[in-house]
Amino acid sequence: MAVWAVGDIQGCHSSFMELLAKIAFNPEHDKLWVAGDLVNRGEGSLETLEYLYSIRESVEIVLGNHDITLIAAYYGIKKSNPTIDPILLSDKAEELIDWLRGQKFLHVDYQLGYCMAHAGISPEFDLGMALRYAKRIEEKLQGSEAKHWLKQMFKHGIDRFNRKSSHVDIDRYIVSTFTRMRFCYGDHRLDFDQKGTPTDALREKGLKPWFECDNRKEIDLKIIFGHWSTLGFYHDENVLSLDTGCLWGGTLTAARIDSDEVEIVSVECDAAMEII
Repeated sequence: MAVWAVGDIQGCHSSFMELLAKIAFNPEHDKLWVAGDLVNRGEGSLETLEYLYSIRESVEIVLGNHDITLIAAYYGIKKSNPTIDPILLSDKAEELIDWLRGQKFLHVDYQLGYCMAHAGISPEFDLGMALRYAKRIEEKLQGSEAKHWLKQMFKHGIDRFNRKSSHVDIDRYIVSTFTRMRFCYGDHRLDFDQKGTPTDALREKGLKPWFECDNRKEIDLKIIFGHWSTLGFYHDENVLSLDTGCLWGGTLTAARIDSDEVEIVSVECDAAMEII
């Protein structure tokens, strides 16, 4: 048995299949972790979702911002687009969306020593808090009032954790940290606008990657995340970043995480979109 973690697929189905073939992934005895953003922008979003659903017993998935947007489009909260239209028009749309709603925002494996969230874990959260807050929003997304709740999540949120905020604002903060976070300031205030590569110039302005944030609460497990194509592959003792820009003409990357040394395998991606 092998356990592989894969970065943002974003509907690049052909590259995804090529990568699975390259690592000889077999769902009968291997496990696959997917770091969110399964769909959107790539031309094979429906095929990607259908395949992952077909091997759902062998997959651990965390939701990314594009997956949340897909669910919102299904509910009529957000506009659809040509790459997710095939999902919404599929006769399996309800089944696939209900399955997607049932996925996690944070996955933890103490035995392997890893956890996974699409954008990472807020510097304000230790692991216990992260698990508790992930469960909180998972229950909201899976509940009978999911449409109403999700509509509130797309309104302007807060950039700093405050237990005295309204329940809705706290939920917005939690969703944003798990699905949209990249940079933070020294006071742990998050910046959701900056999408570029971390630079010394940004650090001089007080903006650091969330995992470099001063006094970040300790997480004993290594955090796997995606979401940050301009950061690309990054690996240190605390984090493993796997979004290597497949959609932007980069690569799609998998990391084997059940061995002493992390094995990295990538495939080239033919897709190329202009980064805006």
